[in-house]
Amino acid sequence: MHVARVGGTAVQDHVALAEIELCGDLIIAASAAQDRLSLESIDEVLKVAEERDGFGGAGD
Repeated sequence: MHVARVGGTAVQDHVALAEIELCGDLIIAASAAQDRLSLESIDEVLKVAEERDGFGGAGD
């Protein structure tokens, strides 16, 4: 049986970490909402308008 070594070879998937952070932000927003989140609220949490306007993207 092969067991993976635990140690100094940490690999980070920055895209996956960013997606996890966005999911967490959505969960927090949804838990604070009185009812369902509107599409506008979801876009605000995910900063969709900033991406469309060219702010905060990976290309900056």
